[in-house]
Amino acid sequence: MLEQRIQQHFIDSADLKYQAAQILAKPIALAVQAILNCVTNGGKVLACGNGGSAADAQHFAAEFVGRFERERPELGAIALTTDSSIITAIANDYDFSVIFSRQVRALGQPGDVLLAITTSGNSANVLAAIDAAHEREMTVVALTGRGGGKMNNALRDTDVHVCVPHERTARIQEVHLLTLHCICDGVDSQLMGEQETPT
Repeated sequence: MLEQRIQQHFIDSADLKYQAAQILAKPIALAVQAILNCVTNGGKVLACGNGGSAADAQHFAAEFVGRFERERPELGAIALTTDSSIITAIANDYDFSVIFSRQVRALGQPGDVLLAITTSGNSANVLAAIDAAHEREMTVVALTGRGGGKMNNALRDTDVHVCVPHERTARIQEVHLLTLHCICDGVDSQLMGEQETPT
């Protein structure tokens, strides 16, 4: 019984990824282009999210500053989820809803990209970060699910929205991680040329 349940998780995840591939290929390609434009002009990516999305923000920053699958020069990325002193000071002195937006205003520059990750599209602190990014003339790449939630009203035409067509958080997060890997691979291939995908 437990093994069947586990197998069903694999099947459901694979099914969603297969269905989403065609739907999400274009917005992911637009995200690659936005981030590529940013880093080739000396900009950086500021990434944020809560819980599993915070882990995704950190994962992305690690693969940008370090590397993804190929040796290449370092690319600028900062996860806004990692400095516990900044986060707790802002949450304590102001409110948890501004833990990311204050960092965006402090660190963001015109031409930078905000990578905003929220499975529901409704996280108040991520939405506030988007407003701050727009104030700083930054482009937003948003990763959501469940129809996009409030994110649909927060984004501009110049932003990129990758909305996973599913309701379940775990499935959305699985596609978000794949999306981030696609972005890293896309940026690398545009910077360094095509190479065979490792098997």
